[in-house]
Amino acid sequence: MSQRLRFAMAQLNLLVGDVPGNTDAVIAAATEARDRLGATAVCCPELTLTGYPPDDLLLRPDFIAAVEAAVERIARQTRGITVFVGAPLLIEGRLYNAALVIRDGQVVARYAKHELPTYGVFDDLRYFAPGDAPCVVSVDGCRVGVTICEDAWHAAPVARAVDAGADVIVNLNASPFDQYKGTARESVLRERITESQRPILYCNMAGGQDEVVYDGGSCAFDARGDVMVRAPRFETGLYPVDIDCIHDRWTPLEGAVEPALSAEAAVYEALVWGVRDYIEKNRFPGVVIGLSGGIDSALTVCIAVDALGADRVHCLMMPTRYTSEMSHTDAGAIVEALGVRYDTVAIEGVFNEFRDALGPVFGDRPADVTEENLQSRIRGTTLMAVSNKLGGLVLATGNKSEMAVGYATLYGDMVGGFSPLKDIFKTEVYRLARYRNAIAPVIPENVLTRPPSAELAPDQKDTDSLPEYEALDAILAAYVEEDAGVDEIVAAGHDRATVEQVVRLLHRNEYKRRQAAPGVKVTTKAFGRDRRYPITSGFGRS
Repeated sequence: MSQRLRFAMAQLNLLVGDVPGNTDAVIAAATEARDRLGATAVCCPELTLTGYPPDDLLLRPDFIAAVEAAVERIARQTRGITVFVGAPLLIEGRLYNAALVIRDGQVVARYAKHELPTYGVFDDLRYFAPGDAPCVVSVDGCRVGVTICEDAWHAAPVARAVDAGADVIVNLNASPFDQYKGTARESVLRERITESQRPILYCNMAGGQDEVVYDGGSCAFDARGDVMVRAPRFETGLYPVDIDCIHDRWTPLEGAVEPALSAEAAVYEALVWGVRDYIEKNRFPGVVIGLSGGIDSALTVCIAVDALGADRVHCLMMPTRYTSEMSHTDAGAIVEALGVRYDTVAIEGVFNEFRDALGPVFGDRPADVTEENLQSRIRGTTLMAVSNKLGGLVLATGNKSEMAVGYATLYGDMVGGFSPLKDIFKTEVYRLARYRNAIAPVIPENVLTRPPSAELAPDQKDTDSLPEYEALDAILAAYVEEDAGVDEIVAAGHDRATVEQVVRLLHRNEYKRRQAAPGVKVTTKAFGRDRRYPITSGFGRS
């Protein structure tokens, strides 16, 4: 004898704070799962009703009251299917990160997340009390143990569910993308399966929320740790998992298994989705980008077009006497290939007027970085003027290497409301550009091969004031991502003077990063929510 159930994993793109809209999404998913897929149960992500992370919205009584009303609405409007949904739950003055199990008009079970992370972008302990009790609920005879996100990264919560009689573990997630996490997730789930000898259904959120991108990739494993179902990454939808009971053992059956993405494809999709959702969810009509003919702005334009369409991308070329003819030609080739609006606003005259006006103050001091930054700030002001007049959000084009060492101008090339490449090292910018060209060649080979330059002074190259990017990025990755010390990095083969220079620049420029636009997180230590360092500090000085 066998008994078969169908679960549906709802990979939802949610909006933080939009409790009514998120509730609509749950009701629609439950209805579709029941009527189209014939599902017995539908699993939604962590904190479905609030979106994740809701931050200090959780401190508002009216926000929690709206969630409570939403739970009642879901109970009224979903019948004939069991709904697993994430929501904050207030009990006797304590707030929990909870999973609610709703069936035929009532909440039949509640689970409070046990493991509350406080690393990276997570700050659960600021808002939630930890739970300590397992939750096992019967779904047509299958005893389902409920866990939430971080719980699966620890042995105890799953073990408690098994001790309470769980046949299958369901894990509700809001697990952000980073370029290393896809493999790590599945490895951790297999560890829990090895310990528990139970199948796991892992349902993850999808979509962008400020700096964070949720990449989906929901999956189901059998009790041997084999992937039976894997949903696509960077897509929303309902993904069915059939579970069969044979000889009193429940197991997921083999279904659709989406192949893994390449590293470049995954990062590029994360950037596209992050830009798209930031613009759409904040209701901007489009974007404005300063296009210089260099690699960073070229990749940024590609991402914007892939995210929004060419008709919502407006590029500006803002040349001075230092802008090469090659930059003009390459920028023109990019916009022609992509079909975006392109305007040239020459800033040489404005630059001269600023220099003339400041002449009496500067006296006979020679030209230096002041004049370079002045050009950048004129461009920033120009971009913001176009943004104000036409409505598009300015996208900053700087990369993580530049942000790390301060090779960026406050109120100049750092201007903008969102920064797609903020967590992308310069060497990876080139890899992603070549990946995008493999899809369709839009970035000229000149841009990929010529030495990078800000073109703010005669014959300028980035390496005039920075190490080669291969060395710079390796040092930054070790120091920022891995928390390696100077001696450790030197022992790995790097020049001590170069390492000390990079570390000194990194710490000196924290004040700039604190004023930078948010950008898509793709590494384990993105600048911003992920990595929080003091501005005023004696550490790293030399």
